[in-house]
Amino acid sequence: MSSAWHTSGLLVVLMVLAVSVWAEEIKEKTCDVTGDENSESRTEKALLKKLEPLSQMRFNTTVELGTTENYTYHFRVCREIDSSLHDLAGLVQIDRKTGKTTVIGRINETQVFNGSDWIMLIYKGGDSYGRHCSGEKRRAVIMISCKRGFTASSFSIVSEEREKEQECFYLFEMDSSVACPAEDSHLSVGSILLITLVSLIAVYIVGGFLYQRLVVGAKGMEQFPHFAFWQDLGNLVADGCDFVCRSKPRNAPAAYRGVGDDQLGEESEERDDHLLPM
Repeated sequence: MSSAWHTSGLLVVLMVLAVSVWAEEIKEKTCDVTGDENSESRTEKALLKKLEPLSQMRFNTTVELGTTENYTYHFRVCREIDSSLHDLAGLVQIDRKTGKTTVIGRINETQVFNGSDWIMLIYKGGDSYGRHCSGEKRRAVIMISCKRGFTASSFSIVSEEREKEQECFYLFEMDSSVACPAEDSHLSVGSILLITLVSLIAVYIVGGFLYQRLVVGAKGMEQFPHFAFWQDLGNLVADGCDFVCRSKPRNAPAAYRGVGDDQLGEESEERDDHLLPM
């Protein structure tokens, strides 16, 4: 019995190890900045995090130069083009005639830096040149420019510099909002204060209403917070306005007489004369 339990336990351990290895294999690799891990700057790490929204996207462009060069380029941001190959290729070139695949740059040799409205991503460690550039390894330079409103667009190749003895590279460009600087707030101090005041008033009314209704048990207009106070305040304001706006004392006699007042008075006296005793 103990032998069976031992065998079952061993199988479970082996299955767990197999699943762990499988999960590690299918997990996609990300950009590794060139150099020792301890030498990575905060700026580089922040830029790689800023590029994360592009990591799940794939970019392609096709270039045909005469009859000899007809290529398709595949690019991913800090991810492998094909994780099953385990070649860490982040940008590859495919010859559309022969089907040959050439790695232009790998994500395990990454450089990244930026300016005010652009980010430069560099993949090094590509396949070696043949007779060009002294046989050094290929390198891809991707210029990501700011374009608000677009997560990514317009991926294309600009040129290939391979006529030098060293430091040859492929230059690509694309547009993305991730390269844009943070927009400054256009709200003035007065607008911010007004928004704050309105928010506080809303919290006061809603919170007071809920307290009066749920805790105090008030009904009708009594649910309004401090209803009696605001009612008295309204009366006081009305009295104050009445006091300030009136330009004469309340008990002062009228400064005018109605039209025909004199005539009406005289007529009344004449009409009463015949009632006096003779």
